[in-house]
Amino acid sequence: MSLEKLDIYRVRNIDYASILPSPGINFIYGNNGSGKSAFLDALFILGRARSFRSNSVKQVIQFNQPDLIVSAKLKHHNLSSASLGVQLGLKSKTIHLNQQEIYTRAELAYAFPVQIIQPKSYLLLDAGPQFRREFMDWGVFNMHRDFLTVWQNFKIALSQRNALLKKHDIKQINVWNQELVQYGTILAEYRQQYLSLLEPLVKNISDIFIKINTPEIKFVAGWDDSRSYLDCLQQDLEKDLKFGYTQSGPHRGDFVLYSEGRVSKDFVSRGQLKALVLTLMLAQVKLFKTDLSQEVCLLIDDISSEFDFDNRCKLLSFLSQLDNQVFITTNEFKEFGDINLSVQHKVFHVEHGKIKLM
Repeated sequence: MSLEKLDIYRVRNIDYASILPSPGINFIYGNNGSGKSAFLDALFILGRARSFRSNSVKQVIQFNQPDLIVSAKLKHHNLSSASLGVQLGLKSKTIHLNQQEIYTRAELAYAFPVQIIQPKSYLLLDAGPQFRREFMDWGVFNMHRDFLTVWQNFKIALSQRNALLKKHDIKQINVWNQELVQYGTILAEYRQQYLSLLEPLVKNISDIFIKINTPEIKFVAGWDDSRSYLDCLQQDLEKDLKFGYTQSGPHRGDFVLYSEGRVSKDFVSRGQLKALVLTLMLAQVKLFKTDLSQEVCLLIDDISSEFDFDNRCKLLSFLSQLDNQVFITTNEFKEFGDINLSVQHKVFHVEHGKIKLM
């Protein structure tokens, strides 16, 4: 699956743009504030119906405009085509796939998987576990179509149990314990399975960008996995009543990346940590392609500010072999050196919200 045609209306400083991107690598270059990140935001909106830069749609819609629209023509590997469009207003959201309205972001995410590597992505290993749960769950979501239902059922049970804990009412606590165990165990199994598939790819890709021996991923279920989840819930009851919420479960899930037998973030340099995050995210995209035989539209924002020339060239070489559609923003196209003519690519220049094929 790749974008054949993209139309953008009223996204930040882009009034209107229409491009025919390469199915390979697309370079988007221009000065700061020219509209490069707005362009990537439009692509992200096409796959997620939300911005990666702002929680408020008002900040994404062009000033004094009622809405924004991003639409595209998609081409699948079997050469069939599809049309996709997202319209976001201040209080409305409309999504169309092949002229039929769809009603959930999940349907949209399956129709056009998109992943972004941006400066904030480098918090993945350095910040709280919420970032790593989102990373895991995006992968699990695409591998298991029932993941979303299981996660929603778990959250309902968690909310009900927490409500009982706040009231110190334990008469029905066992009922919700059973619900938590049923769905929480499935979530943990899905996450662990996903990380076990990801780990060998991380080991292979890390050799390209960083010379650290045998990176390993350790899964953290969110409870003491030497005991069953039900045992943990029962033994934690007094503590849960004291604090008024459930302390053990997949809502506390996490993973830890080890390098050379030590927690990576505790001893690697800042540059190495960024390279490890890049490795994890590239491994995720590669796993999607190899295991699901699907492409992820990969967006890479402001790569030149995060990596030196050598690693940028290594990244370009990796992406050319990945055979995946990619959009990369950079201030100067020359920051990638001489592009090998065998690399399928197009170059677009952005200035004052106008996008021009070079």
